[in-house]
Amino acid sequence: MQISPDVGILEEFRIKFTDAWSRLPNRGFFLGLLAVWILLFHLYGNSVQGYIKTDSLFAWLSNAYNPVDEHAIAEDAHGNLIPFLVLGLLFWKRDSLLEVPLRTWWPALLLVALSLFIHVVGYAVQQTRVSAMGFFFGIYALTGLAWGPGWMIRSFFPFFLFAFSVPLGSLAETISFPLRILVCQLVEGISHYVLAIDLVREGTQLKNTVEHYQYEVAAACSGIRSLMATVLLGLVYSFVAFSVWWKRLFVIFMAFPFAVLGNLLRMLMIVIAAELGGQSFGNKVHDSTWFSMVPYIPAIFGLFFMGRWLGENEVPRKDAPVPKQSTETPVAATEKEAL
Repeated sequence: MQISPDVGILEEFRIKFTDAWSRLPNRGFFLGLLAVWILLFHLYGNSVQGYIKTDSLFAWLSNAYNPVDEHAIAEDAHGNLIPFLVLGLLFWKRDSLLEVPLRTWWPALLLVALSLFIHVVGYAVQQTRVSAMGFFFGIYALTGLAWGPGWMIRSFFPFFLFAFSVPLGSLAETISFPLRILVCQLVEGISHYVLAIDLVREGTQLKNTVEHYQYEVAAACSGIRSLMATVLLGLVYSFVAFSVWWKRLFVIFMAFPFAVLGNLLRMLMIVIAAELGGQSFGNKVHDSTWFSMVPYIPAIFGLFFMGRWLGENEVPRKDAPVPKQSTETPVAATEKEAL
């Protein structure tokens, strides 16, 4: 489809989206099933009537992403962005998705039933995050029911990102506590052997020997948010930039050390500031919005550097001309030149 270069970005997006949507069969069938699925989880999505009294899975998710308590830590705030990211990747892959045979595939009803079973189990044992898994997996199953197995295969990765929409809650402690210990050990070692700063570590506490300043590396400072964001960035980048499986896995694996490095740099900046200007100066660096972005700098630049080093895929143009091979024999060519 040719689009005039004079068309604006939003208008171009509208034209491409309308074209892709019009080429999808069973649109009404899918939207009807999706509406019923959403209504089910709105009315019977949450059986836990504790911290938030609601029957809706979506109200529970909203509270998990954006806690009302001002003292709560929004560790799962990235969940707000996941649906838009999934839709964006599906739009980016639209040509590949529309190439496969699109048809109603009734065996996907088994996957829908499995999703419903997951929700029933989560509802019965009062584990709403399990119900959330069933909800997101059910949407994926409904797309397979409407558009077939080929669609499910090619759309697996975008829908896989819905795993990041499931709030970790207290389960994050199993990841955040080892991260806190690791960062504290690294800060202590670098302060001693590189920066010559007399720093003492007691568990997750950092303080200098004369107690001129003291910091507790709490759960909020564990780097779990930057870790989740970096892993998510690594997943998306590896999916978009590479097709070779080992390159994808390598980029995703490197997201973990880059996230630790970013949090380490931020903690070192706080310690250095406190060493120079005392506790109050260190607190200013700790509370600064700009310095809170430091953990993402090594992640972004590191991942893209790894991509350049590995060599991003070069997708050949479909309309590139194919060089023609000469059918003349060497003797005929020589005679032609002589003439």
